[in-house]
Amino acid sequence: MTEVLKPAHSATVRAWVDGWVISRNAPRPVREPWGLRVDVGLPGHVARHIIPAPSPEILHHLTTTLTTPGTWLKLCAPAEAVASFLPPAWTVKDREFMMTAPLARTGNPQAPPGYTLAVTTRAGVTAARLLTAAGEVAARGQVAVAGSAAVVDQVETAADHRRRGLGTIIMRALSSTAAVRGARTGILVATADGQALYETVGWTLHTPMTAVVLT
Repeated sequence: MTEVLKPAHSATVRAWVDGWVISRNAPRPVREPWGLRVDVGLPGHVARHIIPAPSPEILHHLTTTLTTPGTWLKLCAPAEAVASFLPPAWTVKDREFMMTAPLARTGNPQAPPGYTLAVTTRAGVTAARLLTAAGEVAARGQVAVAGSAAVVDQVETAADHRRRGLGTIIMRALSSTAAVRGARTGILVATADGQALYETVGWTLHTPMTAVVLT
């Protein structure tokens, strides 16, 4: 049970949530006794509760009082530490990992031959895209700055353009842009596949994450 009770650094978790709501144009987070709540308001994603220290007592309270399908819990703990405390109606999603990295102003990287790097900022969110000569989006990602932290979000590479280093170029462009805007630390939540990419460009694990949803 020590894995469940060990809290992630609450300031880092709060900074991630603050940046995530900017990136997704979601309502500001609301403080709760167990962490933070974001009323997302989307089909299948009505609300999310972010819990830095998911104890058995907190999990019991949330899973017995939250009854709306499409409610998510984002738990700062590995799945094996929390799954046994979840009723059958709550589905455990794929493993995730909160990661951090120091940011530095390095300038935008050079796009490889055949691609053009486009970086734009709108409503506080900077998007980086690698475009083919035909204008197809080969890789993309975005970042939102919240105070001294920057949250990297929705990084993806199209299937036909993978294993060419495009994700690394997107990450470097986003990190440098965020540093220029005053951010000192980058935060993201990665999939298992994404974790390997981010480690190669200097990101380190902050805490395992488990996402569960009420179906």
